[in-house]
Amino acid sequence: MTEAGADRVGAVTAAVARQVRDLRAARGWSFEELAGRSGVSKGMLVQIEGARTNPSVGTLCRVADAFGVNIAQLLEPAEEQAVKITSAAQAPVLWQGEHGGTARLLSGLGEPDLVELWDWQLVPGEDHRSADHPRGTREVLHVLTGSVVVRVDGQDHGVRAGETIEFHADREHGYRNDTTEPARLMMVTVTPSGEWDRRTRSRRPRQE
Repeated sequence: MTEAGADRVGAVTAAVARQVRDLRAARGWSFEELAGRSGVSKGMLVQIEGARTNPSVGTLCRVADAFGVNIAQLLEPAEEQAVKITSAAQAPVLWQGEHGGTARLLSGLGEPDLVELWDWQLVPGEDHRSADHPRGTREVLHVLTGSVVVRVDGQDHGVRAGETIEFHADREHGYRNDTTEPARLMMVTVTPSGEWDRRTRSRRPRQE
């Protein structure tokens, strides 16, 4: 990893640590309470708040769901701006495949629902599996180049360049590239607002 890349990872780790700590304190939750709501172990949460680990995208999703926010808020405090422009190079890489594929979180909106915009690149042979998101979550994927297989609830769906697939993401799903060519896709994830408690599979209005 280059020095610039290491600096970006460090900045993301520090931002997540600060935001998780502040959100947990604002709600008066113990580590045990957040662990129960998110399904992330207490030990991992301690590591996250101490900026001693770079959590996976799956872990970030679970923590964000528990707080009723999107991942973008965990990475950077919300800014009151009428217009915000950022470059793709500034977008954090939250997943990296074994062969060089990446997933960048380009943007996230928090009202009225939680909306995230992702830029995914899957090189040949790569496979990303995602656990179920909170009830009511939907995903829309548009393949820009190449082709991918989207697996939803145990069933495969081939999607080629120029095609779009939308599906309920509150069940196990994933994406893979079975071809010999790289694939790139844009993905929008929409989750109803509210704090998600994995213990009871229920949603409550989030605290401001």
